[in-house]
Amino acid sequence: MTTPSLTAQAVADLVGGRLLGHGALPLTAVGPLDRADGATLSLLSAARYLEMFRTSSAGAVLLRPEHAGEPGGPETRIVVDDPAQALLQVVPILCPEPPLAWGVDPTARIGQGAAWIGDIWIGPYAVLGRGVQLGAGCRIGPGAVLEEGVTVGNEADIGPHVVCHRGSRLGNRVRLKAGAIVGGDGFRFASGPDGHRLIRHVGGCILEDDVQVGSHSCIDRGSLDDTVIGAGTKIDNLVHLAHNVRVGRGCLIIEGVGVAGSTRIGHGVILAGQVGVAGHITIGDGVRVSAQSGIGQDVPAGTDMGGSPARRQRDYLRAQSALYRVAKIINQLEDLVSKRGDRG
Repeated sequence: MTTPSLTAQAVADLVGGRLLGHGALPLTAVGPLDRADGATLSLLSAARYLEMFRTSSAGAVLLRPEHAGEPGGPETRIVVDDPAQALLQVVPILCPEPPLAWGVDPTARIGQGAAWIGDIWIGPYAVLGRGVQLGAGCRIGPGAVLEEGVTVGNEADIGPHVVCHRGSRLGNRVRLKAGAIVGGDGFRFASGPDGHRLIRHVGGCILEDDVQVGSHSCIDRGSLDDTVIGAGTKIDNLVHLAHNVRVGRGCLIIEGVGVAGSTRIGHGVILAGQVGVAGHITIGDGVRVSAQSGIGQDVPAGTDMGGSPARRQRDYLRAQSALYRVAKIINQLEDLVSKRGDRG
């Protein structure tokens, strides 16, 4: 197999950048500044990496206009407004994904009435229940389980050991990474003298087009209504979204987030790592919540939040700053009391 290659000039043409240096230089890989060699394309994304840039052995570097004249570092430079976005255009060419052979592995179990359109790939020991429907170009990983009646749109990518329970409906180009669980019963019980009895969940779990769900994340089905994840939303690893949660379009939900039942999350919301969200509340469009915050009440659209319990980010940062100043004052008071005691 031929190793993919682009000249520095070809990279500049591809990303619409301005080339400085050797246009004929061949590039065969992408990599970080500190581990790049003369055939590697790297990027300088921020000023904090300038020291690394000056000692880098990269063949060529994507960088911003303000860094084009930096002393030291690789001679061949491609000047662009956004190096990270430019690199995304190059990666598919220099690091192409291996071609996937279509077909159904002989160890897969296909239930009665399961059907698909066009080319698909169903991996070893995957299980499709009765009546499962797959769109064209779907990929079902080894050991994945799609229970009875699950529907999947075109070009979906279902990773190894994923489970899609009955009532799950996945849109086009949905990606579920290894170990994700979609559409299981939520955590809801009726408690009484005889203990806790599970309340059966009969709602569905809908993932709209272009949703991604990370490894070992769980999205519960609705109890009566559906759980819905809006188009283009990306969910990281180890996230839990409880029953009846509704998430809008284009959200980012980052590692370790937990959202309790029946909460409504608007469009374009960002929940950073380990955020906890209480149930039955509404988070407006465009809200951003910083890591390890706790949301216990409705949040208006466009608000930045931080802390636990969360408050507006500006107020949270001011309170943190004041707390550190109080600690310094206490130290000064203790020193003063100690000196008085010595004189007493």
